[in-house]
Amino acid sequence: MTSIDPAYVELFESGQLAERARLAVEGLTECTVCPRLCRVDRLDESGQPGYCRTGRRAITSSCFPHHGEEDCLRGTRGSGTIFFSHCNLGCVFCQNYEISHLGEGRPADAATLAAMMLSLEAAGCHNVNFVTPSHVVPQVLEALVPAVERGLRLPLVYNSGGYDRLQTLRLLDGVVDVYMPDFKFWDTDVSAELANAPDYRQVACAALAEMHRQVGDLVLDERGLARRGLLVRHLVMPDDLAGTREVMRFLAKEISPDTFVNLMPQYHPEGEARLHAGIRRSITLDEYREAVEIAHEEGLHRFDPR
Repeated sequence: MTSIDPAYVELFESGQLAERARLAVEGLTECTVCPRLCRVDRLDESGQPGYCRTGRRAITSSCFPHHGEEDCLRGTRGSGTIFFSHCNLGCVFCQNYEISHLGEGRPADAATLAAMMLSLEAAGCHNVNFVTPSHVVPQVLEALVPAVERGLRLPLVYNSGGYDRLQTLRLLDGVVDVYMPDFKFWDTDVSAELANAPDYRQVACAALAEMHRQVGDLVLDERGLARRGLLVRHLVMPDDLAGTREVMRFLAKEISPDTFVNLMPQYHPEGEARLHAGIRRSITLDEYREAVEIAHEEGLHRFDPR
């Protein structure tokens, strides 16, 4: 393995990557991949689906060089995104509602997923960016084996909603180069109403701590591209429903004051948002400016320049 190869190459060469994939896929017979702990048999395509409504094969909606991601991911040639359909959260305002809630997309087996990764590398993308992968980690690991065997060497980005199970994240130790979770909500009642996840804060706090343990603070190369580390997204919500101060304080005090954060201003009502009081409008410029000020006050200093 050369010094520029991602860590997963060493895991592949030792046989550990294939073994982790095997164990992860076997675990689908009584699925506990995500915090929902549905315990359904996802290998039985005729059986009862779990919360994510995804069976043996992952469902993908798109695969392309994405030029709208953070500067450190998109660079000049784009971040190689693979969007997975369905989700283990239920955010009523999801901007990808047709994908996450309605499940638009096509089933993809391991060979198809591997080919997608290699096509993104051939297109010159700076990384492979798995979008909404929390419920399909076994399928991703399974597909990585033939992809690496056929020459995949790009950094891997795990782009999740932050609702990730510790035991599953540990299967990704030494596999994922850049973790990019959301930290969506702090208040239990808010996460229960808007994402059907009253335990979101508890799960996200533990998940981000594990991600940081694995990869540390975000490291950029000489081109300003992310090579390894944690990047956290936080969507600023109307009337501070996301709990921005508490989230920023947690990141600065419990994760690292050097945590790289993208404070996102683009909230607008999507999906079923107009059915819920408080999120029927976009945020104001003053609300966003206040969120930025709060992040600085809580001790953070590394932000996406946009």
